[in-house]
Order: sequence, then structure tokens, then C-alpha cells
Amino acid sequence: MRTLVKSATSEIEIRTDGPVVMIGEKINPTGRKRLGLALRERDFDYVLQIASAQVEAGAHVLDVNVSEPGLDDTSLLAETVKVLVDRLQVPLCLDSNNPKALAVALQVAPGKPLVNSVSGEARKLQEILPVVKDRGAAVIGLTMDDSGIPADPEARLTIAGRILEHAARINIPAEDVIIDPLVLTVGADQRAAAVTLKTIELVRRQFGVNINLGASNVSFGLPDRHTINQVFLAMAIAAGASSVITDPEKLAAAVLASDLLAGRDPFGKRYLTNARKRQILPR
Repeated sequence: MRTLVKSATSEIEIRTDGPVVMIGEKINPTGRKRLGLALRERDFDYVLQIASAQVEAGAHVLDVNVSEPGLDDTSLLAETVKVLVDRLQVPLCLDSNNPKALAVALQVAPGKPLVNSVSGEARKLQEILPVVKDRGAAVIGLTMDDSGIPADPEARLTIAGRILEHAARINIPAEDVIIDPLVLTVGADQRAAAVTLKTIELVRRQFGVNINLGASNVSFGLPDRHTINQVFLAMAIAAGASSVITDPEKLAAAVLASDLLAGRDPFGKRYLTNARKRQILPR
């Protein structure tokens, strides 16, 4: 299955048969005090600096989240999008729980953006999916509902089906819904990663849609998070993840190596290009 996301000048294809699309995660003030301050001060030069570094590191799409306590993201998300599209060519993933902020930002985002996200919660389905439909965008569907995040893969599969069903009712095609199986930290639950990996397999088998994953939660609170994140990304990609929201400056090499080993990088072109950029030579 193919999901297209577009900027004004470029197009990215997310495919169930790879290669994996990297969505840069770092335009998000959660845990980033310097970015939160920059957003408060409308210091968009700093935002552009973060965005450009991610694109240079290999991000194909940029996630844009400006949710900072005390700020009105209804106006700020649109302002940030305008700045980014004036300077960068990559498609954007608009990340907000606020339907009004999404609606306003979608009007200034060119091409075909991605929305992050809708869940299986009744109110979210009713509020966000029509916004996605009106704009002709694609959307990430989170496998959680009004009862929270289920502890078993089959329940997450059921929520994925519910999201796809609601989308179909308003004529959002399945190819424009990317399911995120969610991952919790293994520091709190040793089964967390295994549940996510099983969910990926079930969703791919049942619905055949693209799978997105935000991988960094898996290692929260543990030492050597980088190693855990690398290994989990490789396992998730092998299970069927077709896009990942991650830090490309730290994890692009792991994603590209996973594609190479899975046979989804013809002649190793993407891996070798990235290695040359990082000035890593064969021994």
C-alpha cells in the first residue's frame, strides 16, 4: 500500500514494502526547554536551525509540534508552518491534539500534509477525521481509545480497525490512514516492546496499511537509551513498520542499515550515500 505526503515541490511515498520513511521528531518542545523558550519568543530562526539539521541528517518529513503550556497553538502552529514551508522543501506532519489548530495550520501547509494524530477515542474521531477529510490530508491513527492504551495486541488491532472504519465512512481511503501501534517503556513493563511488535504484525496482516512508530518511548528511564532505541527500531522495521518518528541525527544510520539488511535498499544506495555524508569509509 502507498501513502503519499507532499510539500509544494516534493513528494514522499510511504510504502508497506519500504524503504522506511523517517519523520524528524525534534520540533517538539516536550523535554526541550530551549525550543519551548524559542516558541514563546517567536524565535523562528532557532526552529529553522532544528528543522534544517534534521533534513540534512536524512529526515524525509518533519513533525511539527508547538504545544507549550500557556501558548495558543491555534495561531502558533500555523505561524511555524509558514516559516518552515518558506525555507524547506520537505512535507510536514502537523502534530496537535487541537482540531482548531490543525484546521488553521492545514490551510497554510502546501501539498498533502500528514496529521499526527487521531486516536480511537470517540471525540477525537468525530473532531479530527473531518478536518483531515476536508483538507485531503493523510493521518496517523493511534491504537488507544477512551479506556487508554490496551495491554494486548488484539485489542490494539480492534482499535486500528475502528479508526479505519470511521475514516472509510467519510471517504478517507485506507491508504491515507497510517496506524501507529504505540509503544510504552520496557522499564515499566518488560512486555511493552513485544506487544507493539506483535501489534505491527497483526495490523499488517489484517489491514495491509502502512505502520508508523514513535520509538523513543521504549527506552524511557533506562541507561544507554541509544542502544535500546537502535535495536527496537530494527526489530520494528523487520516486523513491518514503514515510517518512524525519530531523531535522524542519532538514528538515521540504524534505520538505513535495517533497510539494507531487509533488501529494501537497491545496491545499498541510501546506506552508502549516508555513510559518505558522515565520512565513514569501508575498512
